[in-house]
Amino acid sequence: MAIQVTADLYGCDRSVLDNEERIREIAKSAIASIGAEIVEECVHKFQPIGITYFAVISTSHFSIHTWPEYGYAAVDVFSCREFVVEKLTESLKEAFGASETKINRIERKVAPLGEKEKGA
Repeated sequence: MAIQVTADLYGCDRSVLDNEERIREIAKSAIASIGAEIVEECVHKFQPIGITYFAVISTSHFSIHTWPEYGYAAVDVFSCREFVVEKLTESLKEAFGASETKINRIERKVAPLGEKEKGA
């Protein structure tokens, strides 16, 4: 079983959304909070504004995409290990200074090829 969480964060602090170092800090803190480690990371700063952060993590992947001009950030977490979604999303909301969030949680079923998961 794996879990995928998408978080749409609205009304974010625009100075945070365009600060590459701050985005790295937020990502590292969030990744640690779900009990994962960074295997490899990549950050791209768009011109004139906006950042994409992506990390391969020990449990799968983590990404942040920002649109400072809209005060918006999109976060995606895919993990093969369970974690407390509410704890993660509250820390992201605080770190980005978001006034509103929309969270989606998707359970990803893992089974051998051609077999259904038991109980499915």
